[in-house]
Amino acid sequence: MAPTIRPATTDDIAALVDLLLQDAEARRAVDPILWKIDDDAPTQIEKALTFALTAEQQPFRQIWQVAEEAGALTGVIHSMLLPVPPIYAGPLGDPGLILPDSFAAPGASNGTVDALVAAAEKALQDSGARILLSSYVTGQDWQDSFARRNYAPLTLYLSRSDLGDTAPPATVRPATEADVPGIVARSALHRKNLIQIDPFWETHPEADARFGAWMTRSLSLLDRDMRVIGPADDLDGYVIAQPASRLHFPPAHDITGTGVIDDFHHRDLTDIATLDGGEGAAALIHAAEAALARRGMGADFVVCPAGWPSKIALLEGLGYETAMVWSIKRG
Repeated sequence: MAPTIRPATTDDIAALVDLLLQDAEARRAVDPILWKIDDDAPTQIEKALTFALTAEQQPFRQIWQVAEEAGALTGVIHSMLLPVPPIYAGPLGDPGLILPDSFAAPGASNGTVDALVAAAEKALQDSGARILLSSYVTGQDWQDSFARRNYAPLTLYLSRSDLGDTAPPATVRPATEADVPGIVARSALHRKNLIQIDPFWETHPEADARFGAWMTRSLSLLDRDMRVIGPADDLDGYVIAQPASRLHFPPAHDITGTGVIDDFHHRDLTDIATLDGGEGAAALIHAAEAALARRGMGADFVVCPAGWPSKIALLEGLGYETAMVWSIKRG
């Protein structure tokens, strides 16, 4: 019997908490450090659902849909309109993203996952999304469903769960305001590579100015560490280590011990296909890891385009493994 797919309501919250706890347990089984479950997970899930389903003012559009069979919920899918970062052009508007806290119960009917994905795609398109993205952590049925619908990897989130075993390299130093122009110049080269990899990363005409302003502000933020290598007038590279956010981690998970490395580039990575040495780029990553470890973090994500083999090779050589994949629908 095919499930009924409908929008979630506040009456579903209790059943959704149970489904989403099972979903979180599946991720924790893959990596108990990265996907640590919050001691108060049921309450955190309930709070997040209540806000998503009732709040009139929200920072972005969320969509929760459920699969129902014989009066019982057998699945859930969570999606959102993803705000375009200010350094990217976003000519097609905010993409629609299917989030990883989507789950089908073990006893759900065959086809439940496909039905949920189809419903989420339609809801996102009805909300104005012209680009569709999916995120995947675990569950072969979800991976297969996305593949059948022509999703292809766009971004990899590579992780280590054993930070703290490396001293900060002496060649890497804290960034200062004098380094901001060099960071912006190195970021521009990074963005040049991104647009070669995929037109999804089309750069905003004011990207340099916007990124420079954000880097200057970031120097004053106490929750992150900015590191550079090379002289200020000719930087070899930069890296920023910061706390994880709820964009990548559902509310069931405790993210206090996890960091994210997103803004990162080094001249070793200029060639997308082949790693040129890699010692300088590796030193930046080790410096970021050491900074996170000093803050009590034991795991991190490094954000990496799926079409950048030299960057993937660098990270895998440092012990990173792919923990989550964001994919884009092709055609």
